[in-house]
Amino acid sequence: MAVSSAASLILLVTLISCLEPTIVQGLEGVGVCNGRHANDLPSEQEVVEFYKDNGIGKMRIYGDPNQATLNALRSSGIQLILDVPNPDLEALAMDASSAKQWVQTNVVNFFPDVNFRYISVGNEVNPNGVSSRFTQFVLPAMKNIHDALAAASLGDQIKVSTATYMALIGNSYPPSEGSFSDDAKTFLAPIIDFLGQTRAPLLANIYPYFAYHDDTQNIQLPYALFTAAGVVVQDGEFGYQNLFDAMVDTMHAAVERAGGGAMQIVVSESGWPSEGGTGATMENAATYYRNLIEHVRGSGTPMRPGNAIETYLFAMFDENQKDGDETERHFGLFYPNKQPKYQLNDS
Repeated sequence: MAVSSAASLILLVTLISCLEPTIVQGLEGVGVCNGRHANDLPSEQEVVEFYKDNGIGKMRIYGDPNQATLNALRSSGIQLILDVPNPDLEALAMDASSAKQWVQTNVVNFFPDVNFRYISVGNEVNPNGVSSRFTQFVLPAMKNIHDALAAASLGDQIKVSTATYMALIGNSYPPSEGSFSDDAKTFLAPIIDFLGQTRAPLLANIYPYFAYHDDTQNIQLPYALFTAAGVVVQDGEFGYQNLFDAMVDTMHAAVERAGGGAMQIVVSESGWPSEGGTGATMENAATYYRNLIEHVRGSGTPMRPGNAIETYLFAMFDENQKDGDETERHFGLFYPNKQPKYQLNDS
């Protein structure tokens, strides 16, 4: 009888454990971007619970502020980057009342139940790219959103920024000589000045994958994956063993040259696809995510050593309806059925 009871208890525990969500160790301390360009994703409430199950304390969401996601985030404790979509910038820049209404609808109505960290006013706006038509609206929209938050007594609690990317860098080598292109500096210098006044960081999307993909002749895969055996780029006193640090420090140098001093840079996206392009394999993606997560927790960069780098992995799930080439659909840490694609720690 005792043996039978013990066996039954073991069976019961095994069955219960099979019903629990899959927990992927190793995601603690980083943020993860939550895109919804797919037709097979879990519900917004399931996604938030899945973040909590995996110890992920920070999220970034895109597109129109998703009310279902914002409702699901209530009382979750998850810190949020909320994006203002590029097509909305003109209206928010031209009409302060529109910005006030946007803040009321998407922030005030959910505060303090939702833990807003940053508002990203625009994403990857490029004065020389397809998004150039938005350039003139970014800073006025940032100011109007900031003023609307201040009017709601939230100006000191929620910082307003914008997300830029490496395409605006004119010189990237060596990292200490990093600078924006002339057009980009004209666009970004006033924004950086505003961020300095409001004590907000600059958000930057940093993708060693795309740099490697575009220049495999000069960029070796181990340098992009954090697996180089030693220093690859010596820049005066700074030695670089990985491309991520070199890109972040290039951005640091460019921001400093644009008048930003030692402004904090938050890595608002970084990831590696598992298929669809050069170097896009499951093994490489797993290596990149695992090493990135470990790296940003405290080692800093050669120019800014010893500090954690606030970083958001892109992305939570594969998205089968993303625009662009095939790689864009395969950046997920998880499949849409919530099964993990990678082991993200060494144990």
